[in-house]
Amino acid sequence: MFDRSIYTRISEDIASGRRAAAVTQLGADKAVTKHYFSEKELYAQDGADEGSPLELARRAMQSGELELAKRSDGLLFAEPYVPPSRLIILGGGHIALPLAEFGAKCGFSVTVADDRPMFANRQRFPWADEVICEGFDRVFPKLGINRSAFVVIVTRGHRHDLDCLRAVLHLETAYIGMIGSKRRVRAAFEQMRAEGFPQEAVDRVHSPIGLKIGARTPEEIAVSILSEVIQSKRCRDEGSWPELGEAVLKELARKTDEPRALVTIISAKGSTPRDPGAKMIVWPDGRILGSIGGGCSESGVISAAYDVIKAGGYDIVDVDMTGDVAEEEGMVCGGVMQVAIEALI
Repeated sequence: MFDRSIYTRISEDIASGRRAAAVTQLGADKAVTKHYFSEKELYAQDGADEGSPLELARRAMQSGELELAKRSDGLLFAEPYVPPSRLIILGGGHIALPLAEFGAKCGFSVTVADDRPMFANRQRFPWADEVICEGFDRVFPKLGINRSAFVVIVTRGHRHDLDCLRAVLHLETAYIGMIGSKRRVRAAFEQMRAEGFPQEAVDRVHSPIGLKIGARTPEEIAVSILSEVIQSKRCRDEGSWPELGEAVLKELARKTDEPRALVTIISAKGSTPRDPGAKMIVWPDGRILGSIGGGCSESGVISAAYDVIKAGGYDIVDVDMTGDVAEEEGMVCGGVMQVAIEALI
């Protein structure tokens, strides 16, 4: 029997800015067992038995990727879940416009804040998920900033920059960047230190902001800033940033008696359209949600999913996209994927 409560708890965790992990155990007699681990458990200092679900979950959170392990009693895979990455743009001026658009196109949930109604409105920022008109000294309680927030300070004046910087340095964030000349930035940092902020807090700030690409126009500057944000997101010492399939997670947490199958890529070699962790839900009437790559790589798995829905339990399917198979089907990829198909009944 599928237990949706694990995915409900994960949804609640990420909505509150917390991390979590799920471990799926595919055992004998087609039995599927799910394990949930909270952020507290994942980051606790106590050890975990080697090969245990908790140890595998911690490895997944550290790497930011699905971790697979084969044991004598079956196969386990652990998946990390983190809140979706948010781009918080403080300031609604000419740089914020392309930054909001480019950020949304790169998969960020974008929030723009400014204290001027003519700059902070939905018409000006159609790409933003949220636009807030509020003073910079009062807006932070409304932003819900957590460790998944990438904060970009591009206000119109030094005083507003200081208000934003003063507030954000108290918070845990994935990134802080502030625009400004070297002289203006140096003065802001000196002010923060004079107010008692430790040097390690000030050192978190990327400023002058953006990668050095010789940017001049607002669009070029936005590219420079977003490139640094993406670099901070993808090139972390603690591993890559796991992507969140929000629609699939929401469906897994939904209370329903509909029979379905959950498809997860658990391993991939060579050039494949999607990475391990990519998910898809299949209904017996032909509906699907999510994707593991499309084309024949997906159609064969969908057929296998119908069989799993009927029989229950799970199945593991290999998808070969190499050599003659890829050429015959006109596929641009050339790798091998292994997918797990679980009955959600």
